[in-house]
Amino acid sequence: MQEQAIDKAAETIWQLWQQGGVIGALPEAVRPANRAEGYAIQARLDEISGRTCVGWKIAATSFAGQQHIGVSGPLAGRIFAARLHEDGATVSLAGNRMLVAEPEFAFRFRAALPPRSAPYATAEILEAVGTLHLALELPNSRFADFAKVGEPTLIADDACAHLLVLGKAVQADWRSRDLSRHEVHARVGERYEREGIGANVLGDPRTALTWIVNELSALGIGLKPGEFVTTGTCMVPLEIEPGDHVSADFGVLGTIGVSCAA
Repeated sequence: MQEQAIDKAAETIWQLWQQGGVIGALPEAVRPANRAEGYAIQARLDEISGRTCVGWKIAATSFAGQQHIGVSGPLAGRIFAARLHEDGATVSLAGNRMLVAEPEFAFRFRAALPPRSAPYATAEILEAVGTLHLALELPNSRFADFAKVGEPTLIADDACAHLLVLGKAVQADWRSRDLSRHEVHARVGERYEREGIGANVLGDPRTALTWIVNELSALGIGLKPGEFVTTGTCMVPLEIEPGDHVSADFGVLGTIGVSCAA
């Protein structure tokens, strides 16, 4: 894609994000044809938005999730500071068409992982991690039928990033636990409950973390101290509506919650 087309696509997506708008598809002249072009558009959101990227998300970390949005594998996206909320926050669902909440494991880095040609191993990535956090993601898309626009466009659309609730650092000894077998219990008000497990995240949240570090490294992007990665939903996304309170209980690792404004 030409730089002008990349700029135009990113400007369109950002305007939709700001206005809560939605379109069927990007104009053909500025529509990404592959993952690389999708990431090039996404990267331009930093400059166009003027917002600070404080972390990263992974979309489609389960086979069911990949089938649902019609992609071949996970997608990486940026989390901007203005869209980050603390545990217990009340958030608006205005303009949100996905209307789901996703309990996730998030890792914050204490050391940098610069881009390099050789893939990073899980062990050296975990060595660079300082803390584990619990998270609830509330994704959204700027496209009317996000399940049909295709992988490159979803990447350009910041992998459906929208709001993220990030808890404080977990105090329990999470490094000694098998996160793939760690169970999570979620409740949406008094309406229903749902169970999840770490294995739903690419088999293990640490595997998902390794995937995104190497995905970004291949794009020439490194992880910086203080940045975090939220690794994808550990259960079938929780259907939500205005007025709901969503809570996720990670057992010994703690709890996290968010209220959806009525």
